[in-house]
Amino acid sequence: MLNILIVEDNLMIADQVEACLLKNGYNVCGIASDVFRGLALYQLHKPDLVILDLRLAHGDLGTQMAAQLPASDKVGILYVTGSGCEITLTNNDGHACLNKPYVVADLLKSVSLVFNLVDTGQATPPFPAGFHLLNPTLSTASLAAS
Repeated sequence: MLNILIVEDNLMIADQVEACLLKNGYNVCGIASDVFRGLALYQLHKPDLVILDLRLAHGDLGTQMAAQLPASDKVGILYVTGSGCEITLTNNDGHACLNKPYVVADLLKSVSLVFNLVDTGQATPPFPAGFHLLNPTLSTASLAAS
């Protein structure tokens, strides 16, 4: 069973994401609302994937947390954000981004794509609405292959 850490400052959204993931066979190892708590849960549980909101409690940014994760860890990073293009994300920040609002099916597909990307180095379209790979090379290669 794959472990997912949710880092989201809106607890209603975090609870809904947790319920959705649990219902679909994933294990949620914790929910954090800021970078400090997110890093503590990460160290404790070593999840396979982190779902990161871009804007967190206390003025924190999800990119701050991602930058502090050990490069040697093979963890997927999926940003979920309503911030759109206010902050430019790159492959140095994580694997992919899903824009809010999203539907459950798009969240589940995005999680699956990021797991596959970490495992195989590939993400195969079709991509959900509002989903973007943070490595443009992968995106172009994946689209050319289809």
